[in-house]
Amino acid sequence: MELDFTALETGTYVFIGTLFFALVLALFLTVAAFVAMVLISALGGAWYVLKTVVVGLVHSINAGWDRLVHHVGQVELPVDFQPEPAPTTASYPRVALRDS
Repeated sequence: MELDFTALETGTYVFIGTLFFALVLALFLTVAAFVAMVLISALGGAWYVLKTVVVGLVHSINAGWDRLVHHVGQVELPVDFQPEPAPTTASYPRVALRDS
């Protein structure tokens, strides 16, 4: 016995078309969710690498700055600098009071 599609009613075509459309949507959502999971995990790994690199750079800059400051603190200058008096205004040294 062969299936004769011309004998089907319009409601049956609508039902089969709706099921097919639902299957297409379900497959699209499944693929989109899988792609989203892959991208999130890949970007998470890239974020971890970027964060590690930036934190490493900041720590190395801080360590270099500490070494520089320590080295500069150890240097003795051959010239003895004389302190100069700072200009003062009343009891607030080094503050320029414009409206007084």
